[in-house]
Amino acid sequence: MARLPGIPGLTPGSGARSRGGAGRLIRALLALPLMATLLSGCGSDGSGATMLNWYNFPDDSGALATAASSCSQQSGGRYQIKYNKLPRTADGQRQQLVRRLAAEDDTVDIMGLDVTWPAEFAEAKWILPWTGDALAEATRDTLEVPLRTALWKGRLYAVPYNTNTQLLWYRKDLVPTPPRTWAEMIRMAEDLAERGEPHYVEIQGARYEGLTVWFNTLVESAGGSILNATATAPSLGPPAVRAASIMKGVATSAAADPSLSNQMEDQNRLAMESGSAAFELNYPFVYPSMRANNPTLFKQFRWAPYPGVEQGRPAKPTIGGIDLAIGAYSRHPELSFEAALCLRNRQNQLTAALQGGLPPTLRSLYSDPALVKDYPFAATVLSALENASIRPKTPAYQNVSIAISDTLSPPNGIEPSRDVRTIGDHIEDALNSKGLIP
Repeated sequence: MARLPGIPGLTPGSGARSRGGAGRLIRALLALPLMATLLSGCGSDGSGATMLNWYNFPDDSGALATAASSCSQQSGGRYQIKYNKLPRTADGQRQQLVRRLAAEDDTVDIMGLDVTWPAEFAEAKWILPWTGDALAEATRDTLEVPLRTALWKGRLYAVPYNTNTQLLWYRKDLVPTPPRTWAEMIRMAEDLAERGEPHYVEIQGARYEGLTVWFNTLVESAGGSILNATATAPSLGPPAVRAASIMKGVATSAAADPSLSNQMEDQNRLAMESGSAAFELNYPFVYPSMRANNPTLFKQFRWAPYPGVEQGRPAKPTIGGIDLAIGAYSRHPELSFEAALCLRNRQNQLTAALQGGLPPTLRSLYSDPALVKDYPFAATVLSALENASIRPKTPAYQNVSIAISDTLSPPNGIEPSRDVRTIGDHIEDALNSKGLIP
C-alpha cells in the first residue's frame, strides 16, 4: 500500500517516531481511527471480505443499494460492494470518473457508464475488456442493441446494466388511433388546435443531449447515420437534412409547445400531466408518474411505437442506459467482473425495473409476469429496443453531441441544409482533434 496521505514517511506498520513514551502513546491513540479508515479503503471491510467500490448514478429508488447488499451477501464473504453515488448530472458523473481514472485511482473497481462513454474510456485504456467466462455470461440473454453500446474495436468493454427507449405517449380521449409518422402526428395536432383541444407534441428541444438524441433518432429512422461505419468521418447527407426538416416542421407548427426550446424530459412530463398536451415522446418513467400525479388523466394515458419518418419504415429510437465497466487500475479485477455480473443479474434488473423504472437488458425478463404486471407496455418497449439505434460510437462523442445540439438550437430557427453542413464541419473537427474533453 502507498504511503498514508497527510503523514509523510508513515506507511502501514512502520510506526511514528516521537520524543518520549507519553508522546508516542498519545500519537498512537490519535492515529487509530485514521488507520482504521485508511485500511478499510485498502480492500477490506474488517470482516475479511474484499471491498469493491462501485461508482454509479445516484438512485433514489433504493434499487442500486439493494443490489449491492444482495450481491455482497451472495458472495459468501469474499467481497463487499460499496455503492458510491456520483453527481446527479451526466456531465458531473463523467467528470468525476475521468479525473479518478486519469490519476490511475486503484480504488475504482466497478463503474456505471452512460452508454455514450465506453468508446472514450476504452480508447484511453481506463477500462478492461471482458473475456472468457465473464464475456460469455455478459452476453447471454442480453439484447443486441444495448450490447452494441459497450463494444469498441471488436471487444466488449462493459456489460449493459439497464437500458431505456422512448415511446409515443398520447391521450386516448383526444387521439383514438395513434399516429405512425411525424407528418401524421403534426396533422393531428393541428386539427386538435383548430378545435380548441389540447394539442401540443411534447419533445426535448432544449440545447442539451436530448436534442442530439431527437436528431439521431430521426436520422437513423430516415435510413442514415451521423458517422460512417468506421466512425472516422460524418455521414449525414439527405437523411440528416430530412431529420432537421422534421424538427423545424414541428417547431414551427401548432404542435410546438411555446417553451419547446427550453424543454427537457421532465418538463415534457409535467406538461402532459397538466393536460395541455396530446402527445409526448418520452421514457417509461412518465407512466408511473402520470398514475400518481393525475389519476383522472391516467385513465386516458396510452402508449404506442415511436413515430416513423415515413410510412412502412419503423422508427429507430435512440436508446439510453448504463453499462457496467471494470476499472483498469482496480486491484481486484476478477472479483469486480464477478460482482458486476451479479449486480446486473435477473433479480437485480427486475428490482431496478420495478423500483426505479429502468428497463432491463435481459430479453427473457420482458415476458416475466412480475415485470409485465407493472410494465403493461413491456412488449412495446422490447419491440422498440430490438429495432433501436445507438448514438455515434466515438471517443470524441461529447464534442459530436455538442456540435449537434448547439447547431440545432433553437429548433424553430433550423435551416436544414445549411445546419447539416455546419454539423458535418464541426464533427470533422471533433474527430480530428487530439486528447479527451476535460
